[in-house]
Amino acid sequence: AEVYAWAGVADGVGSWREYGVDPRDFSRALMEGCKESLKEKLDELDKEEEGKGNIGSVIPRPSVLLGEAHEKAKERDVVGSSTACVMLFDGKAHQVHFSNLGDSGIIVLRHIDSSVAGVLKRDRVLKREEKTGSDLRVSFVSQQQLKSFNHPYQFGWLGKGNEEDSSKSFKSSEDLCTSSIHVRRGDILIMATDGLFDNVDVDDITALAQKWEKANGFVEGNDLAGRERRWEKGITKDYKEGMRPADLAKGLADLARERSLRDDIDGPFALLAKENDIMWSGG
Repeated sequence: AEVYAWAGVADGVGSWREYGVDPRDFSRALMEGCKESLKEKLDELDKEEEGKGNIGSVIPRPSVLLGEAHEKAKERDVVGSSTACVMLFDGKAHQVHFSNLGDSGIIVLRHIDSSVAGVLKRDRVLKREEKTGSDLRVSFVSQQQLKSFNHPYQFGWLGKGNEEDSSKSFKSSEDLCTSSIHVRRGDILIMATDGLFDNVDVDDITALAQKWEKANGFVEGNDLAGRERRWEKGITKDYKEGMRPADLAKGLADLARERSLRDDIDGPFALLAKENDIMWSGG
């Protein structure tokens, strides 16, 4: 399974603190359950390759991992609730398969050539003749699932003895938004919770990602043609010299925290709140 990679995020619902429950407990249990199920299935695949396992095993899908993790959390009587998103990158097919519940999800950033891009993709700030090279643009945004404003779908559990209320209050893996998208070499995939998306606009996320790219020499001087020539020669700039993806992740997390503490700039959450007749300012 070396051509595949999995990743996931979960966000515990903060209002559980009012009931003496740590919101982190359930989200952590959910991700730990995904990790355990993934290991079990990969071990089974290894046995199959050795001729020892069950015929017909398949690469673990995000929806299956999340469903099994939810059941594990309930069996262990972990009280709480959480949104979640799990992604599978298929290196053979150049596809990303993902399942999300609530307002955790992914965005895909992709470079376009401004000199040939159509009007819908081109940067409208600068005139076409003034553009010199690449633009990093949002290529895909996963769908959120909300009951109403600020009430996302959630996995959850109210504790043993409250099974019926739990099934009424929370969603299951059957309610996941599951999809697959094609990705290209050079795309940037960002998976996050509403801690990022509620506080940082997608344009600011894109700007920070492009700054990170240039700082690490992934795209030099907006020269997409130069990057293509480098790839043709088999020269790939990766993160072997350091944890560069972690630098971008930390930069986004720091920016989200900074914006969440400000009251002089309305973030995406505040703007949406006002559209729903709720007075909210800042992050």
